[in-house]
Amino acid sequence: MRPGSGLTPSFASDQRIRQLEQKLRNQRITGKTSSEESNSSSVPYKQKKYSENVGPIVAQLYGAVQRLKQDMKNLRFSVLAFSMDAQHQGKNSLCQILAALQRLQLHNESMQIFQTKAFELEQSLHEVNEKYQKEKQWRKVLHNTLVELRGNIRVYCRIRPLLSLDSSPEESIIEDRQKNLSEKVVCATDDETIFVKSSRPGHALTTKSFQYERVYSATDSQVTVFADVCPLLTSLLDGYNVCIMAYGQTGSGKTYTMLGPHSEANFSCFVEDKPELGIIPRAAEEVFRLLSEKPLGSHWVEVSVVEVYNNEVFDLLAKDNYGRTSGVKREIITNKEGRSDIPLLTYEPVEDAVEFLELVNKGRQLRVKHPTLVHAHSSRSHLVITLTITTKVVSDDTFATSWTSDHSHQKLVKEHFFNSPYAMKDDKTPFSSRASSPTVFLNESTEKFKQMRTKLQLVDLAGSECAGMSGATGALLRETSFINRSLSALADVLGAISEQRSHVPYRNSKLTHLLQDSIGGDAKLLLVLCVSPSQKYVTETLQTLGFGSRARQVQRGQVKKRNHLAPSKLNKT
Repeated sequence: MRPGSGLTPSFASDQRIRQLEQKLRNQRITGKTSSEESNSSSVPYKQKKYSENVGPIVAQLYGAVQRLKQDMKNLRFSVLAFSMDAQHQGKNSLCQILAALQRLQLHNESMQIFQTKAFELEQSLHEVNEKYQKEKQWRKVLHNTLVELRGNIRVYCRIRPLLSLDSSPEESIIEDRQKNLSEKVVCATDDETIFVKSSRPGHALTTKSFQYERVYSATDSQVTVFADVCPLLTSLLDGYNVCIMAYGQTGSGKTYTMLGPHSEANFSCFVEDKPELGIIPRAAEEVFRLLSEKPLGSHWVEVSVVEVYNNEVFDLLAKDNYGRTSGVKREIITNKEGRSDIPLLTYEPVEDAVEFLELVNKGRQLRVKHPTLVHAHSSRSHLVITLTITTKVVSDDTFATSWTSDHSHQKLVKEHFFNSPYAMKDDKTPFSSRASSPTVFLNESTEKFKQMRTKLQLVDLAGSECAGMSGATGALLRETSFINRSLSALADVLGAISEQRSHVPYRNSKLTHLLQDSIGGDAKLLLVLCVSPSQKYVTETLQTLGFGSRARQVQRGQVKKRNHLAPSKLNKT
């Protein structure tokens, strides 16, 4: 029976019974008509035959009717049971649906409560994070102020990535990678803390942590490093001497940090085109960008490049009789002011970052390098690049307040300069940065002009190394000995300053004598420690980190701003 047909099983059975009864009546009527047409003599015979034919049919029909009635009763019972069962199941399903709806409503209410709480917690966390960042910045400001007041050396630390030199050459690449993962024992826990896990053979497992002003992980880029160095360059133009020095073992990434990859043979393009360039090319661009904001002709810039090799100082910008750049040996002296000086040192005037970097590249090509087992391009000397800025200012109040804006005053100053017998014939203006020397001033103008000289020293130290690990022999071993002795002398100087000894042994090494004004003088000194994360060099890493910790303890007194030289001293400098 199709759903929705409107017929019940009992109705269908009744219809079927009516049809069968109607058929039986028709058969009776048909049989009676046939008997009336027969002869009277044949009536008994025909009736007998009719009874014989109709009887079985009636019996069959009656049995069929009885079976249909029984089927109808069974069907009625089945339908009734099915209906009751369906009603029961419907009630149960309805109860389950209602219960599920109630639970869903409770879940929705709970979810809304949780979402509200999560939003409140997120807002609270955001507020706490903002407060933390403000407090962190404020703490850094206070710390830097304290460092400046004490004159302490600022120390940064940079962890280089794992490299092929951290593994033995006979090991396979897969073994190297698996071993490197297990041998990475140096990591940065935050931007101020470095963690070292030492498991040297024959020694118990030890863990040490060191804190510095800034710690860079292996993933930090050259841009990130320079972002923290950049503020020192503003101090340079504000009248402070600045020294940035890279220290670490051979192959720890000092030259990469200071200059960039060894493949970068030319710096004559902007650093945006070469994101891996180091502190020196980036500092050059930043310094000249800052100078471009100054009045035209108010300053000039000079550069010198020297190396300390085997405890001897060589001028890498000196030229021979044929005009070719060649390293010339120079001597260091201490002048009357008690500062270190190198007589006859070549100072080349530069007007922009491109010229500066070209000179640095020329001097860099002459730097002594030899391959070792640790590094294929090991620098065997200490490279010191000095950028000197001489700024001219007007001492007279009238000129000082108007010479940058009043063209008539500028014209007056220039005419006074050109009419002087000391005027330079090859220059059209006394404010040209092509002046042959920063000390050329007029006697007539000494009462109106003063000069301020500041210098930026960029130092790429040679790497400390173990002779047994580097495989140094012969002349290479001698170089290693001089390198380690000069670095040891540097550590002795820092120790003497931190302990406030009466005598500081600057002259024990040409390196410390050369850097005397930066280490113990009035310069803002930034020391960048470069370390390897590998277990293979953990001893050298701990030595480097210990050196940095000692350097942080050095108190030199408040860093002094460079004052203008008095007019009476202009002709003596």
